[in-house]
Amino acid sequence: MERALPPHQSGQRVRQQHRRSGRRRAAVAVAGVLSLVAGGLAAVAAAGPGAAAATGATTGLGSNWYASAPYLMPEDNSPPDAAAVMNATGQKAFQLAFILDKGGCSPAWGGTSSIDTDTTMPAVIQAIRAKGGDVSVSVGGYGGTKLGQTCGTPEATAAGYQKVVTKYGLKAVDFDLEEPEYENAAAIRNEIGAARILQRDNPGLYISITTAGTGAGTGWFGQQMLNEAKAQGFTPDNYSIMPFDGGFNGAAAQIDALVRFNAILQTTFGWSEANAYAHEGVSLMNGRTDAAEYFRQADFQTVLDFALAHKLARYTYWSVNRDRQCPGTVDPGLSGSCSSVVQNDWDFTKFTVRFAGATPPTTPPTTPPPTSPTSGVCTDPPWSATTTYTGGNKVSYSGHRYHAKWWTLNENPSASGQWGVWADDGPC
Repeated sequence: MERALPPHQSGQRVRQQHRRSGRRRAAVAVAGVLSLVAGGLAAVAAAGPGAAAATGATTGLGSNWYASAPYLMPEDNSPPDAAAVMNATGQKAFQLAFILDKGGCSPAWGGTSSIDTDTTMPAVIQAIRAKGGDVSVSVGGYGGTKLGQTCGTPEATAAGYQKVVTKYGLKAVDFDLEEPEYENAAAIRNEIGAARILQRDNPGLYISITTAGTGAGTGWFGQQMLNEAKAQGFTPDNYSIMPFDGGFNGAAAQIDALVRFNAILQTTFGWSEANAYAHEGVSLMNGRTDAAEYFRQADFQTVLDFALAHKLARYTYWSVNRDRQCPGTVDPGLSGSCSSVVQNDWDFTKFTVRFAGATPPTTPPTTPPPTSPTSGVCTDPPWSATTTYTGGNKVSYSGHRYHAKWWTLNENPSASGQWGVWADDGPC
């Protein structure tokens, strides 16, 4: 999602179109976020850091909802109105992404927007909680600098994350431990130690650990992460793998990885098969993945059936921003704001609702949710793979307007994302 990179990095599960590299975020005002502050929430956003207290007024949800919370980026990738998604699907919780280090062991959204001065997220969280929902916050992700890499000790890392828990009144946190952090033994020691300290100091805090999935369940670094947790005597609510971007072909390959990961959990922790499944989760990716795998609604249903039958502890996916059909060409390639497969809006979120034990609405809500943005007339010249662009050049692509942040050639705008060369200026 930026320069031409290997497949496992170029899309960063589009989830990291925003989190993976350490580049500056595009400062883009997005209509989806603005809609969240409408109807009185603008006052929360304008109130500054002190408004965070308003977001803490929640008793939390059942763990089934945190276990089903799909990932949402409220500041990037044409974010949808979370309240509208709740109306349309019945989903009650979202996994807000991602907290990285801004420098000096300082937590910030995307590594750039310090939580100390953040006013956007309190408004987003308040809108969700006003409808009876809640959020979890995901720390880490693929790429970028993580607190575990810079804070020096588990205690310092935990102190950084505790600021996030306190500011937003969190009842759930997700540790997304993957490249390049989980290749650093000291960083993983700090992250696992921080998770253990947060669990100790915040009774009832729901903690998930998410890591890369492979055909063998997880790779060498994933096993080392589990070994570190065992050494520290730490047990989270679940260990979840991401069975995509690894040569997976449909739901059968994903289920096979889950079975193999279950065996790894048994061997590592001495658990029975049932106990291992009770501590195991899965995090999917809807539609087209960075590695050009395709997971459609039928694949999600098959994995959901397996998760329910084996009583898995978590079933989620990346991401709600992508849970809609791409405008124009259904499959324009990898995108952070649509799935690149045929679907109705929010089809994939309805699977997480079912995992939580709820039934998605079968009739439209009283106020229909907004659908995918309809494309207007694009006045900027269409993007061309053979044209060299420099910073400030404007183009149109798939019904959206983009501007280049620096020199680029043959980089698809829809696959660029927050950290890439193209900034999405919204629909035409």
